[in-house]
Amino acid sequence: MKKILSNPKLLFISLVIFFLSIFFLFPINLFDGEIIYQKGLVTITEKRPISLSYFIGMGYDKEDMVGIKDFYLVPAGYFIASVFIFGIPALIAYRVYLSKKLKKEK
Repeated sequence: MKKILSNPKLLFISLVIFFLSIFFLFPINLFDGEIIYQKGLVTITEKRPISLSYFIGMGYDKEDMVGIKDFYLVPAGYFIASVFIFGIPALIAYRVYLSKKLKKEK
């Protein structure tokens, strides 16, 4: 564990896997998206937060999907997902890198 916390590359990879597992396994409606409902000839597009777990079929029941034609992330949702999945681990790994560099200089 100490080896992972002291190596920025291993820490980054571990945190990316950790965040991916959280966002893809638990139904956390955090990311901006659109849901397209279709009932007969009427199609309605609704903007609302959706979860990444919906894309792998987890976090909803079959009854919840009745009348839903499609759902997807909008560009803001992709941005938020990339910040959470890659940005935060990168900042934490960079912080570890800087602290190691500072210790070496002393």
